[in-house]
Amino acid sequence: MITKKIEEVLRRQHYGIAGKNSAVQICRWTKKSLLNEGYCYKQQFYGISSHRCCQMSPSVAWCQNKCMHCWRAIEYTLGNKLKKSEVDGPKKIIEDCINKQRILLSGFKGNSKVNEKKLKEAIEPNQFAISLAGEPTIYPFIGELISELRKLRKTSFLVTNGLLPSRIKEMNEKGQLPTQLYVSLNAPSEKLYKETVRSNVKNAWKKLNETLALLHQIETRRVLRMTLVRDLNMIEAENYAKLIKKAMPDFLEIKGFMSVGFSRKRLGYERMPLHSEVKKFAEKISSLTGLKLLDEKTESRVVVLGKNKEDLKIAKI
Repeated sequence: MITKKIEEVLRRQHYGIAGKNSAVQICRWTKKSLLNEGYCYKQQFYGISSHRCCQMSPSVAWCQNKCMHCWRAIEYTLGNKLKKSEVDGPKKIIEDCINKQRILLSGFKGNSKVNEKKLKEAIEPNQFAISLAGEPTIYPFIGELISELRKLRKTSFLVTNGLLPSRIKEMNEKGQLPTQLYVSLNAPSEKLYKETVRSNVKNAWKKLNETLALLHQIETRRVLRMTLVRDLNMIEAENYAKLIKKAMPDFLEIKGFMSVGFSRKRLGYERMPLHSEVKKFAEKISSLTGLKLLDEKTESRVVVLGKNKEDLKIAKI
């Protein structure tokens, strides 16, 4: 399923290829945590352990969009559909991702700076960040994958572009929702959405809005994620606020674009907003939606809005 060309590109970026359609990569915050040099904002906000997080995707080369800010090699996208007969099953994906993660972590053995206790824990991840690259809801067994993770007592954060509302609805009806469901909201209007997201789905804006309207009915923790790019989508706060009110999320993450990976070819470092700019825009959104600024992490240029800070931490499975 993953072509040799894409496999070469992914391996150069230190991805571990897991079977036909999946991949895993060690997050830089996982590396920092193992070296006692810091931790991911998700650990600070939500209480997950950075060193025990598996950053993966069950559809690493498949997506409907070619977002300007995306770090992956969108030029090598293989399409926006995966057939059930052509993909690995959930159990195999989980097993392969954990094994590939262990191989990637083996390079830390013997490093005198590594926290040995954390390294021993890291080889058995208890959190799956299903967000590495590609659109995970394209994987036809995404609900079953999440259910299997729950059986293994592993939490899951799923990030979706919201273009398959029917699949999200199905997951909700079958009780197959992740611990935390993210929907990306990277434009305040259809015009800017087309410029920023560059979807190959003709009615993409309509599909996204269907998902936003559906979100308040979803029976799990719901988060909208905004990635802000200077001189692109840091405008029309009022329109963002209307969309946020439609979705009624539990939390809203507002994050600055980082010029890393292949996004450097599309957007330069000058398009990265400072944390102060991100926070200022977040304060506008806060005043328009009534959501409070609950926490922030300067190094990641991210703030989180919501109603109560006490609700941020996830419950352990």
